[in-house]
Amino acid sequence: MLNARSAPPSDPQMPTPITELERWLNAPREDEHLEFKEAKVSFEFQKALDYCVALANEGGGRLVLGVSNARPRRIVGTAAFPDVQHAREQAWQVLRRRIDVEEIMHPEGRVVVFHALSRPRGEALQREGKFLMRAGEQLVPMSFDRLQQIAAESEPDFSAGAVAQVGFDALDAVAVENFRSVWATRSGNPAVRSLSTAQLLSDAGLFVGGSLTRAALILLGSEDALRQHLAAAEVIFEYRSSDGSLPYQQRLEFRRGFFAWYEELWERINLRNDRQMVLDGLFRVELPTFDEAVVREALLNAISHRDYRRPGSVFVRQFPKRLEIVSPGGFPPGITPENVLDRQEPRNRCIAEALSRCRLVERSGQGMDRMYERLIRNSQPRPDFTGTDDHQVRLILHGEIGNPAFVRFLEKLGAERLESFTTRDYLVLDHVQREEPVPDTLRAQVKRLIDLGAIERVGRRLLLSRALYGQLGERGTYTRKRGLDHETNKALLVKHIRENATEGSPLADLVQVLPQLGQRRVQLLLAEMRRSGEVHPRGLRRWARWYPGPDEGPDEASDSSAP
Repeated sequence: MLNARSAPPSDPQMPTPITELERWLNAPREDEHLEFKEAKVSFEFQKALDYCVALANEGGGRLVLGVSNARPRRIVGTAAFPDVQHAREQAWQVLRRRIDVEEIMHPEGRVVVFHALSRPRGEALQREGKFLMRAGEQLVPMSFDRLQQIAAESEPDFSAGAVAQVGFDALDAVAVENFRSVWATRSGNPAVRSLSTAQLLSDAGLFVGGSLTRAALILLGSEDALRQHLAAAEVIFEYRSSDGSLPYQQRLEFRRGFFAWYEELWERINLRNDRQMVLDGLFRVELPTFDEAVVREALLNAISHRDYRRPGSVFVRQFPKRLEIVSPGGFPPGITPENVLDRQEPRNRCIAEALSRCRLVERSGQGMDRMYERLIRNSQPRPDFTGTDDHQVRLILHGEIGNPAFVRFLEKLGAERLESFTTRDYLVLDHVQREEPVPDTLRAQVKRLIDLGAIERVGRRLLLSRALYGQLGERGTYTRKRGLDHETNKALLVKHIRENATEGSPLADLVQVLPQLGQRRVQLLLAEMRRSGEVHPRGLRRWARWYPGPDEGPDEASDSSAP
């Protein structure tokens, strides 16, 4: 039998398509999952391993050599590590962990990529006694607090456990071939198609030490094997034509490995996936109620993160304008609806890594980012986790198209500009177009979006930019949202004060004239008008009243209600 620790595994993940490399280059910034180095002539091997350790400790990522670090990044080529197979074997000997090393022959130059998978749950990786992480461009020792947090990840990976005395006859032949086909196609490596089943599963981390893992059964198992060993590993699909519709109009129970049915489930959902016509003037585009990429990512998350020790099933409930996916077990430790975009902690790492190897998911957590981005671009509500608790994760995808003008607005921004946007940029735009306050955690993105001409600041408010509204032919909408200009606001206040010159105008009445400004900005306008002699107050503090004309002399009481 094969022993997963006896030798470095074969490398069916290779090669990375050139289009994928170019997507990395166009990423708006380096993050904890990408590290670029020019390394035109050489790169120290031990330093490369240190970066791999740091990347693994941060959830997995890639060290890319032969690329300029500063944006706009360009390929400069590298002569480092001319024998990538030897580098791969050396990495195995030093770290005793798989580090995939590949060369990509881009038309502009040779690029070398070190792929580091995520560290095991509850275990920080080290080299020569150094537990490393990154701080900007530097590699630094992990803090004691962070090491304690990792050590406290005591919940074992249930999916990695071996299933005793179960052979390859427990697998569903259709699921295995679908898995093989997806891996070969999405990795661009046809060699996967010729691997034996044992080698295929070993390379995927599903066949370890001569035994199939639970992840192998969850992804590839036959109905009989799952019924006997993992009866809860099923997905139930229901369709209801309305919230009050009982019973359901359709119910399907999927009790085989994931790869035996994942296409069928999407096809069932898509049968009732209405197209919505987005109309905004002459602009017309059809958008699906349920975006395929969003739904597939949500299903993959349910398979990767549910708690298989609980007896419940995953439920997928479709309504005409809503899709609900309910998974047994709450979020993994440390994950909440508020930080789900910032932290990745797969409950079933063995499943997640197998899905990552065939490129259905990304170990860097970018799938959830893309889910948010696609929903925002379609002007659909962000993922809704209402009803999630310690016992279940409930994800609701609302299908209504909220604002056709915003869909058109993003079209006008242009594909090139949108390519540079991060998920946080999209979130800021979504809050602005919905006229919601931008959370403090997103404030750092505001200046960048103002500089890009996507939004602008009016007082304390943020608006989608005037120039883009102009391109849409909606200058009136911009004016309405922006509010009246400074001089017009002053004129309205003067008009009200003159019309009530006999009894005077209290501050409360003047705030009602311009409710969109708020009390503080109205006070500032009054102070400016007082300095210019247009109006003056009589009385003190909240009892002060405003009258037309300049202050009448030293006996005129000052007003502390204005700055």
